[in-house]
Amino acid sequence: MTLELTDVTLTYPDGDTRLTALDNVTVTVPKGSLTAVVGPSGSGKSSLLAVAATLITPDSGTVTIDGTATAGLGRAELAELRRRRIGIVFQQPNLLPSLTAAEQLQVMSHITGRPRTDARELLAAVDLADHAHRRPHQLSGGQRQRVAIARALVNAPTVLLVDEPTSALDHARGTAILDLLTRLTHERGTATVLVTHDHTHLAHADQIVEVHDGRLTSACVQPPDRQVQHGRERDPQPIGE
Repeated sequence: MTLELTDVTLTYPDGDTRLTALDNVTVTVPKGSLTAVVGPSGSGKSSLLAVAATLITPDSGTVTIDGTATAGLGRAELAELRRRRIGIVFQQPNLLPSLTAAEQLQVMSHITGRPRTDARELLAAVDLADHAHRRPHQLSGGQRQRVAIARALVNAPTVLLVDEPTSALDHARGTAILDLLTRLTHERGTATVLVTHDHTHLAHADQIVEVHDGRLTSACVQPPDRQVQHGRERDPQPIGE
C-alpha cells in the first residue's frame, strides 16, 4: 500500500469550541489506483487532501506514505517527504505567465532538487509534446491543467493528490483530464487521490469514498472489468460485498 490514513481526526478552533473537519477517517489507496473523494461543500474533502499531503498535521491518527509514518516528523522532514514522494495538482493550474510549458517543469525540478527533468518526456506523457515552447496565455484551459499535471510528476511521486481538476473545464475537456489521470496512475503506479464534486467522472475511479460532515459515510470499489452493460457502466460495488 502506498497511502494510508488510519483513524485520522482533525479539528480547527471555532470560537470557544473546536470544529471537527475529519472524524476518525480511515482510507487506504493502493499503488496504481485512483480513489475519488466526493461529498458536499464543507464536508471535509479538502481537509482530507491537506492531511494526505502532510500540509496539515491531524489531531490524532496516522498517515503513512510509501511505508513512512509521518507522525513525529519535523517540518523539514515533512517538506523533504513532499519533495520526494508527493505530487499535488491544485484546482487552478497556477502557472508562471512568463515561462513556457517546458520551463514550468524545469523550475519545479530545480525546486525539488531532482536531477534535471526531461520536460519533453513529461509533456509527451500528457499529450503536449508539441506545446513545450508555449506560454500559459497560448494554451487552452485543458492544456494548462495538463501542464500542471506534468509539473506534479516531476519528482516521480508515489502519491498523486488532485484537487477538483475539472472545475473550470467543460465536460469534454474534463473527461479528457480524467482519462489522462487514470492512464498516468496506472502507467506510473501512483496512489492517486482525486477530490471532485462531479459525479459524472466517477467511472474513472478504482475506489469511491464519500465524506459528510468530516465522516467517511460510504466507500466502494469499482468492478475489476467495469464493463459497459446495456449502454452504461456497471454500478460500483460497496466494499465488503
